[in-house]
Amino acid sequence: MPRNLATAPIMVLNGPNLNLLGKRQPEIYGRDTLTDVEALCVKAAAAHGATVDFRQSNHEGELVEWIHEAREQAVGIVINPAAYSHTSVAILDALNTCDGLPVVEVHISNIHQREEFRHHSYVSLRADGVIAGCGVQGYVFGVERVVELSAPGEAHA
Repeated sequence: MPRNLATAPIMVLNGPNLNLLGKRQPEIYGRDTLTDVEALCVKAAAAHGATVDFRQSNHEGELVEWIHEAREQAVGIVINPAAYSHTSVAILDALNTCDGLPVVEVHISNIHQREEFRHHSYVSLRADGVIAGCGVQGYVFGVERVVELSAPGEAHA
């Protein structure tokens, strides 16, 4: 499994409806688009000599396939599973196959201030960190955390 930031990307995965970011419920998710988020991630990674492979799907199976791909080709995963956070054992199971691969879960809104069903995330059971309620800036924090967790020979808190 690659661990070198210079040769393997950080995979940034986005779940359902995030293709409508900036248009769908801007009072909750803001006005930034997914293209804006991708630019933030690229810039954050580049500051550390890293790259990102940025993807979005409305289909659970496709996200599972991408996690399998990340297992072999990426240095870590930043994932906003969106509504699949609360329902997808399949995504959790896929992430559990990524032994030693840093995984950071990101939510634009604070899921703990929303409807009760959003308070539980299956993905959190595997994530090395969870960022919620920081808006799209949470993706930057996620990329930076994967960079930190990927640094060889350093202790991580």
